[in-house]
Amino acid sequence: MTSTDGRLALVAAKTSADEDGLYSYRADPDTGGLDSRSSISAGGTPKFLAVGPDGRRCYVVDTTDDGGSVVTVEVDPETGGLTVLNRVPSGGEGPCYCSVDATGSYVFVAHYSSGNVATLPVDADGRVERPATVVEHSGSGADPDRQEAPHPHAVDPGPENRFVYVPDLGTDEVRVYELDRECGDLRPADPPAVTLHDGTGPRHLDFGPDGEFAYLVGELDSTLTTLVRDPETGALSAVETVSTLPEGFVDENLPADVHVHPSGAWVYASNRGHDSIAVFEVDDEGVARPVAHESTRGSWPRDFAIGPGGRYLYAENQNDDTVVVFAIDDASGELAATGDVVDVPRPGCLAFASGT
Repeated sequence: MTSTDGRLALVAAKTSADEDGLYSYRADPDTGGLDSRSSISAGGTPKFLAVGPDGRRCYVVDTTDDGGSVVTVEVDPETGGLTVLNRVPSGGEGPCYCSVDATGSYVFVAHYSSGNVATLPVDADGRVERPATVVEHSGSGADPDRQEAPHPHAVDPGPENRFVYVPDLGTDEVRVYELDRECGDLRPADPPAVTLHDGTGPRHLDFGPDGEFAYLVGELDSTLTTLVRDPETGALSAVETVSTLPEGFVDENLPADVHVHPSGAWVYASNRGHDSIAVFEVDDEGVARPVAHESTRGSWPRDFAIGPGGRYLYAENQNDDTVVVFAIDDASGELAATGDVVDVPRPGCLAFASGT
Protein backbone atom coordinates (compact mmCIF):
# COMPACT_ATOMS: atom_id res chain seq x y z
CA MET A 1 0.00 0.00 0.00
CA THR A 2 1.54 3.33 -1.03
CA SER A 3 1.22 6.72 0.59
CA THR A 4 -1.51 7.70 -1.87
CA ASP A 5 -3.83 5.01 -0.49
CA GLY A 6 -4.55 6.86 2.74
CA ARG A 7 -2.99 9.08 5.38
CA LEU A 8 -0.89 7.77 8.22
CA ALA A 9 -2.41 8.03 11.68
CA LEU A 10 -0.03 8.18 14.64
CA VAL A 11 -1.16 7.21 18.14
CA ALA A 12 0.65 7.98 21.40
CA ALA A 13 -0.15 5.42 24.08
CA LYS A 14 0.24 6.23 27.78
CA THR A 15 2.47 3.22 28.43
CA SER A 16 5.75 2.73 30.30
CA ALA A 17 9.32 3.07 29.03
CA ASP A 18 9.74 -0.66 28.32
CA GLU A 19 6.58 -0.88 26.18
CA ASP A 20 5.77 0.41 22.72
CA GLY A 21 4.28 3.87 23.14
CA LEU A 22 3.94 5.14 19.56
CA TYR A 23 1.97 3.38 16.82
CA SER A 24 1.39 4.07 13.14
CA TYR A 25 -1.63 3.06 11.04
CA ARG A 26 -2.74 3.58 7.46
CA ALA A 27 -6.25 5.02 7.31
CA ASP A 28 -8.50 3.61 4.60
CA PRO A 29 -9.95 6.65 2.78
CA ASP A 30 -13.14 4.76 1.90
CA THR A 31 -14.03 3.07 5.20
CA GLY A 32 -12.00 5.01 7.77
CA GLY A 33 -10.53 1.77 9.08
CA LEU A 34 -7.00 1.75 10.50
CA ASP A 35 -4.44 -0.77 9.27
CA SER A 36 -1.50 -1.35 11.64
CA ARG A 37 1.94 -0.44 10.28
CA SER A 38 4.56 -0.01 12.98
CA SER A 39 5.24 0.66 16.66
CA ILE A 40 8.19 1.71 18.81
CA SER A 41 9.04 2.67 22.35
CA ALA A 42 9.50 6.39 22.88
CA GLY A 43 11.48 5.69 26.04
CA GLY A 44 9.19 7.31 28.62
CA THR A 45 5.49 7.72 29.30
CA PRO A 46 4.06 9.34 26.13
CA LYS A 47 1.40 11.97 26.80
CA PHE A 48 0.79 13.79 23.53
CA LEU A 49 2.15 14.11 20.01
CA ALA A 50 2.27 16.62 17.18
CA VAL A 51 3.23 16.10 13.54
CA GLY A 52 5.41 18.50 11.57
CA PRO A 53 3.94 20.14 8.46
CA ASP A 54 5.71 17.79 6.03
CA GLY A 55 4.44 14.68 7.83
CA ARG A 56 7.93 13.22 8.13
CA ARG A 57 8.68 14.24 11.71
CA CYS A 58 6.59 13.59 14.81
CA TYR A 59 7.23 15.13 18.22
CA VAL A 60 6.19 13.28 21.38
CA VAL A 61 6.12 14.71 24.91
CA ASP A 62 6.58 12.33 27.81
CA THR A 63 7.65 12.10 31.41
CA THR A 64 10.67 10.20 32.68
CA ASP A 65 12.57 9.98 35.96
CA ASP A 66 14.54 13.03 34.80
CA GLY A 67 11.43 15.14 34.14
CA GLY A 68 9.78 16.17 30.90
CA SER A 69 11.18 15.36 27.46
CA VAL A 70 10.43 15.90 23.79
CA VAL A 71 11.29 13.08 21.41
CA THR A 72 11.76 13.54 17.65
CA VAL A 73 10.52 10.57 15.62
CA GLU A 74 11.12 10.11 11.90
CA VAL A 75 8.08 8.84 10.00
CA ASP A 76 8.48 6.86 6.78
CA PRO A 77 5.59 8.04 4.58
CA GLU A 78 5.56 4.84 2.52
CA THR A 79 5.80 2.13 5.17
CA GLY A 80 4.70 3.94 8.32
CA GLY A 81 8.02 2.98 9.89
CA LEU A 82 9.05 4.95 12.99
CA THR A 83 12.59 5.83 14.12
CA VAL A 84 13.59 7.80 17.21
CA LEU A 85 16.05 10.54 16.20
CA ASN A 86 16.71 12.39 19.45
CA ARG A 87 15.41 13.40 22.86
CA VAL A 88 15.81 16.71 24.69
CA PRO A 89 14.47 18.17 27.95
CA SER A 90 11.09 19.82 27.43
CA GLY A 91 11.73 22.80 29.71
CA GLY A 92 9.48 21.85 32.63
CA GLU A 93 7.69 19.12 34.54
CA GLY A 94 4.57 17.27 33.55
CA PRO A 95 4.45 18.05 29.83
CA CYS A 96 0.91 17.33 28.66
CA TYR A 97 0.63 18.89 25.19
CA CYS A 98 2.76 19.94 22.25
CA SER A 99 2.25 21.60 18.88
CA VAL A 100 4.32 22.71 15.89
CA ASP A 101 4.20 26.11 14.22
CA ALA A 102 3.08 26.39 10.59
CA THR A 103 6.64 26.51 9.24
CA GLY A 104 7.91 23.56 11.25
CA SER A 105 10.51 25.79 12.91
CA TYR A 106 9.34 25.50 16.52
CA VAL A 107 7.76 22.97 18.87
CA PHE A 108 5.68 24.40 21.73
CA VAL A 109 5.16 22.48 24.98
CA ALA A 110 2.67 23.05 27.81
CA HIS A 111 3.77 21.84 31.26
CA TYR A 112 0.88 21.10 33.59
CA SER A 113 2.94 20.40 36.73
CA SER A 114 5.50 23.21 36.61
CA GLY A 115 3.07 25.80 35.21
CA ASN A 116 5.07 26.98 32.21
CA VAL A 117 5.26 26.81 28.43
CA ALA A 118 8.39 26.34 26.33
CA THR A 119 9.51 26.99 22.77
CA LEU A 120 11.98 24.49 21.31
CA PRO A 121 13.65 25.25 17.95
CA VAL A 122 13.74 22.60 15.22
CA ASP A 123 16.98 22.18 13.27
CA ALA A 124 17.39 21.74 9.51
CA ASP A 125 17.07 17.95 9.85
CA GLY A 126 13.82 18.21 11.77
CA ARG A 127 15.32 17.35 15.15
CA VAL A 128 14.04 19.30 18.11
CA GLU A 129 16.62 21.30 20.06
CA ARG A 130 16.74 22.34 23.72
CA PRO A 131 14.28 25.04 24.83
CA ALA A 132 15.04 28.56 23.60
CA THR A 133 12.28 30.20 25.66
CA VAL A 134 10.47 29.17 28.82
CA VAL A 135 7.60 31.35 30.05
CA GLU A 136 6.35 30.94 33.62
CA HIS A 137 2.66 31.39 34.43
CA SER A 138 1.34 32.70 37.73
CA GLY A 139 -1.99 32.84 39.51
CA SER A 140 -4.67 30.44 40.75
CA GLY A 141 -8.39 29.77 40.46
CA ALA A 142 -11.50 29.08 42.48
CA ASP A 143 -11.12 25.30 42.82
CA PRO A 144 -8.68 24.62 45.70
CA ASP A 145 -7.96 21.08 44.52
CA ARG A 146 -7.36 21.68 40.81
CA GLN A 147 -6.61 25.42 40.61
CA GLU A 148 -4.13 25.99 43.42
CA ALA A 149 -1.52 27.06 40.84
CA PRO A 150 -1.22 27.63 37.09
CA HIS A 151 -1.65 24.51 34.96
CA PRO A 152 -1.19 25.18 31.22
CA HIS A 153 -2.97 22.35 29.42
CA ALA A 154 -2.44 23.21 25.75
CA VAL A 155 -0.39 25.53 23.56
CA ASP A 156 -1.51 26.25 20.01
CA PRO A 157 -0.20 28.56 17.29
CA GLY A 158 -3.12 30.57 15.94
CA PRO A 159 -4.08 31.63 12.42
CA GLU A 160 -1.33 33.37 10.41
CA ASN A 161 1.26 31.89 12.82
CA ARG A 162 1.51 35.26 14.64
CA PHE A 163 0.09 34.42 18.04
CA VAL A 164 0.26 31.44 20.37
CA TYR A 165 -2.68 30.53 22.63
CA VAL A 166 -2.35 28.75 25.99
CA PRO A 167 -5.44 27.53 27.88
CA ASP A 168 -4.48 27.48 31.58
CA LEU A 169 -6.69 25.15 33.62
CA GLY A 170 -5.36 26.55 36.90
CA THR A 171 -6.07 30.24 36.32
CA ASP A 172 -9.25 30.18 34.17
CA GLU A 173 -7.46 32.06 31.40
CA VAL A 174 -6.35 31.64 27.83
CA ARG A 175 -3.00 33.39 27.65
CA VAL A 176 -2.10 35.02 24.34
CA TYR A 177 1.52 35.41 23.20
CA GLU A 178 3.03 37.07 20.17
CA LEU A 179 5.53 34.76 18.49
CA ASP A 180 8.90 36.16 17.45
CA ARG A 181 9.46 34.01 14.40
CA GLU A 182 13.16 34.84 14.28
CA CYS A 183 14.09 33.48 17.72
CA GLY A 184 10.97 31.75 19.05
CA ASP A 185 10.37 34.15 21.94
CA LEU A 186 6.83 34.32 23.33
CA ARG A 187 5.90 37.86 24.34
CA PRO A 188 2.61 38.69 26.08
CA ALA A 189 0.13 40.16 23.62
CA ASP A 190 -1.93 43.26 24.41
CA PRO A 191 -4.26 42.27 26.03
CA PRO A 192 -2.32 39.27 27.38
CA ALA A 193 -5.25 36.97 28.17
CA VAL A 194 -8.98 36.36 28.15
CA THR A 195 -10.44 35.36 31.52
CA LEU A 196 -13.23 32.79 31.69
CA HIS A 197 -15.78 32.42 34.49
CA ASP A 198 -14.60 30.92 37.80
CA GLY A 199 -14.08 27.19 37.75
CA THR A 200 -14.03 26.74 33.96
CA GLY A 201 -10.72 24.91 33.89
CA PRO A 202 -9.72 25.70 30.27
CA ARG A 203 -8.16 22.60 28.72
CA HIS A 204 -8.07 22.60 24.89
CA LEU A 205 -9.19 24.95 22.11
CA ASP A 206 -9.47 24.79 18.35
CA PHE A 207 -9.96 27.47 15.69
CA GLY A 208 -12.50 27.40 12.90
CA PRO A 209 -11.15 27.30 9.34
CA ASP A 210 -11.44 31.08 8.80
CA GLY A 211 -9.68 31.87 12.10
CA GLU A 212 -12.41 34.23 13.29
CA PHE A 213 -13.78 31.95 16.01
CA ALA A 214 -12.21 29.56 18.50
CA TYR A 215 -13.94 26.94 20.64
CA LEU A 216 -12.69 26.18 24.16
CA VAL A 217 -13.53 23.16 26.29
CA GLY A 218 -13.70 23.63 30.08
CA GLU A 219 -12.58 20.52 31.95
CA LEU A 220 -13.86 21.50 35.39
CA ASP A 221 -17.39 22.65 34.53
CA SER A 222 -18.13 20.61 31.37
CA THR A 223 -18.60 23.57 29.05
CA LEU A 224 -17.80 24.67 25.52
CA THR A 225 -17.18 28.40 25.04
CA THR A 226 -17.29 30.19 21.70
CA LEU A 227 -14.60 32.88 21.43
CA VAL A 228 -14.19 35.55 18.77
CA ARG A 229 -10.67 36.59 17.73
CA ASP A 230 -9.37 40.05 16.87
CA PRO A 231 -7.06 39.46 13.86
CA GLU A 232 -4.94 42.52 14.61
CA THR A 233 -4.19 42.02 18.32
CA GLY A 234 -4.85 38.28 18.55
CA ALA A 235 -7.21 38.95 21.48
CA LEU A 236 -10.01 36.51 22.28
CA SER A 237 -13.42 37.50 23.66
CA ALA A 238 -15.98 35.05 25.05
CA VAL A 239 -19.27 35.05 23.14
CA GLU A 240 -21.36 32.25 24.62
CA THR A 241 -20.91 29.19 26.86
CA VAL A 242 -22.95 25.97 26.67
CA SER A 243 -22.79 22.58 28.39
CA THR A 244 -21.04 19.57 26.85
CA LEU A 245 -23.51 17.27 28.65
CA PRO A 246 -27.10 16.27 27.98
CA GLU A 247 -29.72 17.65 30.32
CA GLY A 248 -30.11 15.60 33.48
CA PHE A 249 -26.63 14.03 33.61
CA VAL A 250 -25.23 14.64 37.12
CA ASP A 251 -22.34 12.19 37.52
CA GLU A 252 -18.65 13.13 37.38
CA ASN A 253 -17.50 14.33 33.98
CA LEU A 254 -14.24 15.81 32.73
CA PRO A 255 -14.25 16.99 29.11
CA ALA A 256 -10.92 16.51 27.38
CA ASP A 257 -10.60 17.46 23.72
CA VAL A 258 -12.25 19.70 21.12
CA HIS A 259 -12.00 19.86 17.32
CA VAL A 260 -13.71 21.87 14.59
CA HIS A 261 -14.82 20.03 11.46
CA PRO A 262 -12.84 21.13 8.36
CA SER A 263 -16.03 22.66 6.95
CA GLY A 264 -16.42 24.85 10.03
CA ALA A 265 -20.03 23.69 10.32
CA TRP A 266 -19.64 21.53 13.44
CA VAL A 267 -17.62 21.34 16.63
CA TYR A 268 -16.98 18.17 18.63
CA ALA A 269 -15.91 17.71 22.27
CA SER A 270 -15.12 14.55 24.25
CA ASN A 271 -16.70 13.79 27.62
CA ARG A 272 -14.84 11.57 30.09
CA GLY A 273 -17.45 10.24 32.49
CA HIS A 274 -20.45 10.54 30.20
CA ASP A 275 -18.09 8.78 27.73
CA SER A 276 -19.40 10.52 24.67
CA ILE A 277 -18.62 12.91 21.87
CA ALA A 278 -20.78 16.02 22.11
CA VAL A 279 -21.80 17.39 18.71
CA PHE A 280 -22.37 21.13 18.20
CA GLU A 281 -23.65 22.97 15.15
CA VAL A 282 -22.10 26.35 14.35
CA ASP A 283 -24.83 28.92 13.66
CA ASP A 284 -24.70 31.90 11.31
CA GLU A 285 -23.12 34.02 14.08
CA GLY A 286 -20.28 31.53 14.61
CA VAL A 287 -21.69 30.25 17.93
CA ALA A 288 -21.58 26.52 18.71
CA ARG A 289 -25.00 25.08 19.66
CA PRO A 290 -25.41 21.52 21.09
CA VAL A 291 -27.30 19.10 18.86
CA ALA A 292 -26.36 15.52 19.85
CA HIS A 293 -24.27 13.17 21.99
CA GLU A 294 -22.77 9.92 20.73
CA SER A 295 -21.38 7.18 22.98
CA THR A 296 -17.72 6.46 22.27
CA ARG A 297 -18.39 2.75 22.81
CA GLY A 298 -15.79 2.74 25.58
CA SER A 299 -14.50 4.47 28.69
CA TRP A 300 -12.64 7.75 29.22
CA PRO A 301 -12.21 9.25 25.70
CA ARG A 302 -9.13 11.31 26.50
CA ASP A 303 -8.72 12.64 22.99
CA PHE A 304 -10.06 12.18 19.50
CA ALA A 305 -9.24 13.22 15.95
CA ILE A 306 -11.10 14.09 12.77
CA GLY A 307 -9.66 12.34 9.75
CA PRO A 308 -8.53 13.95 6.49
CA GLY A 309 -11.48 15.24 4.49
CA GLY A 310 -13.74 15.29 7.54
CA ARG A 311 -15.45 11.98 6.82
CA TYR A 312 -14.47 10.07 9.96
CA LEU A 313 -13.90 10.72 13.66
CA TYR A 314 -11.57 8.59 15.79
CA ALA A 315 -12.36 8.36 19.52
CA GLU A 316 -9.64 7.12 21.87
CA ASN A 317 -11.05 5.25 24.86
CA GLN A 318 -8.10 5.33 27.24
CA ASN A 319 -9.49 2.98 29.90
CA ASP A 320 -10.71 0.37 27.40
CA ASP A 321 -7.59 0.37 25.18
CA THR A 322 -9.51 1.08 21.98
CA VAL A 323 -9.78 3.55 19.14
CA VAL A 324 -13.32 3.52 17.73
CA VAL A 325 -14.12 4.85 14.24
CA PHE A 326 -17.24 6.93 13.54
CA ALA A 327 -18.63 8.17 10.24
CA ILE A 328 -19.58 11.86 10.15
CA ASP A 329 -22.90 12.61 8.48
CA ASP A 330 -22.19 15.21 5.81
CA ALA A 331 -25.58 16.87 6.29
CA SER A 332 -26.05 16.90 10.07
CA GLY A 333 -22.53 16.36 11.43
CA GLU A 334 -23.84 13.57 13.67
CA LEU A 335 -21.81 10.42 14.29
CA ALA A 336 -22.42 6.74 13.55
CA ALA A 337 -20.05 3.95 14.61
CA THR A 338 -18.66 2.12 11.59
CA GLY A 339 -17.83 -1.07 13.48
CA ASP A 340 -14.08 -0.55 13.08
CA VAL A 341 -12.28 -0.79 16.42
CA VAL A 342 -8.50 -0.84 16.92
CA ASP A 343 -6.86 -2.20 20.07
CA VAL A 344 -4.26 0.23 21.43
CA PRO A 345 -2.97 0.22 25.04
CA ARG A 346 -4.18 3.36 26.85
CA PRO A 347 -4.45 5.62 23.76
CA GLY A 348 -3.82 9.25 24.69
CA CYS A 349 -3.48 11.16 21.43
CA LEU A 350 -4.03 10.53 17.71
CA ALA A 351 -2.86 12.77 14.89
CA PHE A 352 -2.67 12.44 11.13
CA ALA A 353 0.53 12.98 9.19
CA SER A 354 -0.66 15.59 6.71
CA GLY A 355 2.32 15.20 4.37
CA THR A 356 1.90 11.46 3.84
